[in-house]
Formats: sequence, structure tokens, C-alpha cells
Amino acid sequence: MSKVSIVARVIDGNRIECRVVSAQGPELTLTGSVDDQDPEINGQGDPAFVENRALASNAWAYATFTHKSVSLPDREQQTAAAKRAKAHETVAKWIAEVASDVTTESRHGWCSACFGEHSHRKAKRPAGQLPSYLCVGCGSPTLPCAGPTCKNMAVRGRGGVRTPRYCAEHRHEIPGFSKASQTIGDLSNYREFLEFEKRNLSGTSKLVGLGLSGLLMATPAALAAAPAIGGAVGTVIGGYTGAAATNFGLALLGGGAVSAGGFGMLGGTLVIGALGGALGGTLGASITNTYVREDKSFHIEMLRGGPGTAVIVCSGFLSQNGKGWGEWRELINRRYPDSPVYRVHWGAKELKNLGLLGGSGAAKFVGGAAFKRAAARAAKVAAKRIGPIAPALMALDLAHNPWHVAKSRSEKTGLIVADLLARTDEKSYVLIGHSLGARAMVVAAQALSSKSGGPRLEAAHLLGAAIGAKSDWFTLTAAVDEAVYNYHSTNDRVLKMLYTVAQGGQTAAGLKGFTPIEDKLQNIDVSEQVKGHSDYFENVILR
Repeated sequence: MSKVSIVARVIDGNRIECRVVSAQGPELTLTGSVDDQDPEINGQGDPAFVENRALASNAWAYATFTHKSVSLPDREQQTAAAKRAKAHETVAKWIAEVASDVTTESRHGWCSACFGEHSHRKAKRPAGQLPSYLCVGCGSPTLPCAGPTCKNMAVRGRGGVRTPRYCAEHRHEIPGFSKASQTIGDLSNYREFLEFEKRNLSGTSKLVGLGLSGLLMATPAALAAAPAIGGAVGTVIGGYTGAAATNFGLALLGGGAVSAGGFGMLGGTLVIGALGGALGGTLGASITNTYVREDKSFHIEMLRGGPGTAVIVCSGFLSQNGKGWGEWRELINRRYPDSPVYRVHWGAKELKNLGLLGGSGAAKFVGGAAFKRAAARAAKVAAKRIGPIAPALMALDLAHNPWHVAKSRSEKTGLIVADLLARTDEKSYVLIGHSLGARAMVVAAQALSSKSGGPRLEAAHLLGAAIGAKSDWFTLTAAVDEAVYNYHSTNDRVLKMLYTVAQGGQTAAGLKGFTPIEDKLQNIDVSEQVKGHSDYFENVILR
């Protein structure tokens, strides 16, 4: 078994160096600023080691978090950074161990780490262990899928690994390697796209790409794009801008369990969505597939056809449940009489748990003891303001609060919608959402803005939007040709009371409007017409 050492040191001021050395001979040196996500790479030895993206990503993450473990402003953040550094070090050493001992023997197949079709070079392993290969595309350790006659490659964990491993197809992480990056033509074909091509042999299904090692191994470019990703996450979920948004987003991106120094899955729904290339691709299919399986109620209902620009509507809480138009018919017919209309159904379980499917339920929920306790914890944590990652800790503390669970589900729904729209042949859409449905449409719009060559948005209409008012809203309007219309009312008691308390004092955009205003972002005060959270449908005329 090869010996691998990883050493990080400060060169000068904020510049650091990370050296990965194998007893087998290969060496890799990474140099750059502690905040540089694209370090200089130098090395010698086999390309499987020197040009390994997963190895470089994890080694550099180890170096930067090692530096942060002594430079962050307080002990709690330093401890979290140290745990993250240790986790990255473990992954990097495992990849380096495999990469430093590859042979000339190889096999070709789809990789369950990067979802690409590549050659995989075989590595030497101790007797009695399952074989280990290295994907030449992403550098992740792999091994042949245990499925009969399957030629795909599964992700190989470190260590002995004596139990069977299955590829992403046979784990039902994706509907199929070849179909996962295909277009679906019309949105109504989404069900066929999500049908699995292979039988689930593992009996489980995980979301690949959002764990600590999974994110960096499945999408090595993720680390290079980390500041942009962190900013996107921090902007949408935390309501932060600039460096604070980046830090908050990266804290949520964290990776893996809290014990590893990360913040788990909280807020992570936007991480891959911020990578525009994932939408409409195989990685996007993995995320969409997993989220759809989590939410058994998710489906898209075609309400009517027509020659105009397709309209997507999405309801939130305090909206009529069930099939069909619900409250939407008159509102849509007045503004888009000739357009095909699709309604997104989502989160039946989460919305039911909110207890907000009716007006009386809202009062009961706001007055619930469990909610009051959660709100008190939120206020306590917010008051501490322990740096820009305080909101992440707040989210962690409230992970099981019904409001935050439903809010997270709405964000996942937005990503599903964005991925499916990115697969269609349509050039433009109109997005319309109410309450948490508006939050889902904001996430969809922001995700689509990062997709080069993806569909544009003719317009977006947000009614009583349950999302923070303050942020950098450029990404919300970037893919919009006409405008994003935000209809807000100071009489919306649900947003005034529930949202403000649940979000630790944050003001909702549906209450007072977005700030600051972008060129294509229009706040429309409908306070005179709208006296409650459910009054938008009958009393608002879309611009």
C-alpha cells in the first residue's frame, strides 16, 4: 500500500502552498492565495496523479481550511474549519493512494462520480479487496458495477470495500446515463424522462454531488466556482450580499455531516443549481430525480394548450389544494389568454405539516408552542451575530421546524422546475408564483440565469413572495426579457407575522418589496387591493 503525505504551509502573507507526495514517486504542488479557488498546479509523475481534478480540489480545500482553522475570527468557526480540513485531507489521501499506483490495464464505461463516459485505469490493491480504478475524466476512484452484464462504473469508497457496489443507474440516482442529458421536447414529456431504464439493485438512492467528497469528486469544477456558488446560495437563502453572501453560502455548501464541520444539506439545494452546466445535464437529472422521489406529490399538470408563451404557475400555502386551476384561472386568463398553462404541484406533506392550508390553520400555527420555541432560538442566535455564518447556524437549529422544512422544499421545487425547463425546446417561459410558490419561482429564475444557452424568461410575476426582501437581485432578472413584477402588500399578516418571526426578523419581499431595485425588477404595491395573504388572486391584475 502506498504512503501519501499532504503538507500545507504559508508562503507569504495570504499565499499558501500544498504539497501532495506519494512514496510511489508522484508529486503535486498547489500554490495560491487562501481565497484563490484556482491555484497554480505543478507536479511530476503519472498524469493520473498530476492531472487529477478530484485530488487537486480536495487537497486545495484541505490547505485553505487548514489556514482558516487558525485565521477565522472565533473558536467555533476555527473548529468547524479544522473538521472540514480533516475531512478533505482524508478524501485527498485516498484519491492519491489510488492514483499513485495505477496500471496500464483499463476499461471503458460511464462514471457514477462525474456521470461522463470515460476510460478507467486499474490500480493495484491488496489481495482480498474489490478492485479499484481511476476515472480519467474526473479522477475519482471507481470499480465495476456489480449488476449482471453491466459495463458501467460505480463510485468506490476508500478502504477494503468487500461488499458489492452499483452504478448510478442501478442505484436509481439517475434515470439512465445516456438519457439523463437528453432534451424532452415539450414540458408535458417530463414523466417519461424520469422513468428509470434499469432496475434498482441497491435498494437505496442517494443524492450524489452534495456531500463533502461527492461534490468535489462528482463536479471538480465546483470548488473552482465556489465563490460564485456561495454567493448565489447566500443571496437567495440568506439575503446577504458580497463577501457575507459568499461566506454564508459556502457554510451551507459545507458538505457532509455537521461532525465534519459542514452544515449538511441545509441550503444546499442551490449549490448545483448555481452551476448552470448542471441544468439539463446528467448531474441535474440526478438532483431532479432525487428531489422528485423525496416529494411524492410533485407533478406538473398541463391546464391548457395555446400558441402563446408557456406559463408556469406555482402555489404556496393558504392556496387551494388538489388538481386543476384552483385560484389561478381568472388571474391568468386576463393577462395570458392564449398561452399554454402548466401548474406545478409540490410539497403536499410539508404544506400540510405547516397547518397553513386554511385561515384557521394559520392562526394555530403562529400560536403553536413549538413554533414559538423555534422562533425564540432563531432570535437568540440572530442576536449573537457570530459572523456571516450565523444564519447557517440558525438554519441548523431550526432544521425540523415546519416552516423551514416547507421553505427548503420550495427551493428544491424551484430547482426541479429549472432543470426540466432547461431540457425543453421552448425558447421562453413566464413564471408565476404565490407565497412559497413565488420563492420556488425565484429559485428557478436564478438557476436558469446561470444556464448558458438555456431558455429565457419573458416575465415573472410574484404574489406575496415568501422570500427575503434584501439581496443582490441581479441573478433574478438576468434571464428575464421583460421584467420581474413583485406584487406586495403591507396588509399581508402572514408575511408580517409568520415570515418575520420564522426568519429571525427578516422582512419578506411580498410585504414591502425587493431592495435594492434592479433595472428589470418592479415592485408593485397592491396594499389597497390586498388585505390578506390569499387575496392576490381575486384582486390583482398582472402587469
